[in-house]
Amino acid sequence: MPTKTLEATLAPPTAHKERKLQELHDLYHEGLHEAFEAGADTQSAVNDIVTSYDLPYQVKDALKNYVPSLDDAQELSDGHPTRMVNRAARFDYSEDRTHSYVWEVPQPGRGTNFWIPLRINPEQEHLWADLLAGNVSPGQLQLIQNRTSWMLHVAVEYPVEEPDHDTDNDDVTHIGLDIGESSLIMGCALKDGSPTRPLVCDGSRAKHLRKEMYTTLKRLQERDAAEWRIDERFDHYQNALTDIVEKASRQAVEYARQFEKPVLVMEDLTYIRESLDCGEFMNRRLHAWAFARLQDRIEDKATEAGIPTMYVNAAYTSQMCHECGHIGYRDGGGEFHCTHDECHVTTFEGDINGAINIAQRADPWGESVPLKPAGNDSPRDGSACDSTTTHTEQSQSEQMTLSEFGSKPTASD
Repeated sequence: MPTKTLEATLAPPTAHKERKLQELHDLYHEGLHEAFEAGADTQSAVNDIVTSYDLPYQVKDALKNYVPSLDDAQELSDGHPTRMVNRAARFDYSEDRTHSYVWEVPQPGRGTNFWIPLRINPEQEHLWADLLAGNVSPGQLQLIQNRTSWMLHVAVEYPVEEPDHDTDNDDVTHIGLDIGESSLIMGCALKDGSPTRPLVCDGSRAKHLRKEMYTTLKRLQERDAAEWRIDERFDHYQNALTDIVEKASRQAVEYARQFEKPVLVMEDLTYIRESLDCGEFMNRRLHAWAFARLQDRIEDKATEAGIPTMYVNAAYTSQMCHECGHIGYRDGGGEFHCTHDECHVTTFEGDINGAINIAQRADPWGESVPLKPAGNDSPRDGSACDSTTTHTEQSQSEQMTLSEFGSKPTASD
């Protein structure tokens, strides 16, 4: 059954509750590090280590399930979420409260739990209602510290309409989605193997917001501004970026629904942060851009619409010619140049070329095959942890004919 991640921001807690949240976070990480460094590779071995920790049983059980699967110390960073098993999913709802939804935060011992208000993602209100009504089943919870605010992620299983077509069938329409910075989403469908009717979702607004957020927060910190002012501006920008992500992901799915038996194809970006090395300035911008968060929302909306999604190897999709398969290059203006003398493609719109390559890789008999880590059917990596309140910003998209992006002849043609 498909899963979805419900997102909520914890309302600013009192000093007492803030201290309890911090203690929970710190003790979890202490137990996580000790169990991992001790080489505990079974639930029993982890249990022997964490039993003495003053943690709620929901957290200890999550550690026992999680630590044996760990094989990379990079996952032990301070930003790592505090995990809890689904028995921590105790919520309440009342229209009479400022924040209608509240969560009972588990604490060690009897009678020590406390309630805290939640600011939910409005796009997910129907799923929160289903969760309280028992119509969807809760999975793991993750408590995430984000600067001085806290986020809660709840995995839920929910029924959806199953697609009436298999991704391996010859008659499906593969649609490549290239997620980037200048073009937030560049999509291109392969109809009978030929690219047609591209989708362009402009990324200039998101790019401007990220740059403005960085400079604004840096200036506030340099002036020793109050934490509440920094957090207020941080939330403002994150909410605006979340709105852009929501609208862009919806547009991608609406684009896919135009075609018969659509299958959305995206790059596997699981390790993009580790592999990026574009210089300090570009690394900061690209690392800050939540590639996986946008893919997350596209996958969620596609699943609800009964549209399959798949992920393929991301290597060289922007540097390879979609027509002949030879490696070319992209210039500073975003155009792709094929360097193969016998190929009729000379220059081509770079993002469209990348989207076509992504769509073509969905063919298991093609030059490249889908690559996904074993046991993981999604590139989700926690990058969706941004606060969400009211959405107000607009993202722009447009569909264009492929001729506008086609090969441009050289002067010798």
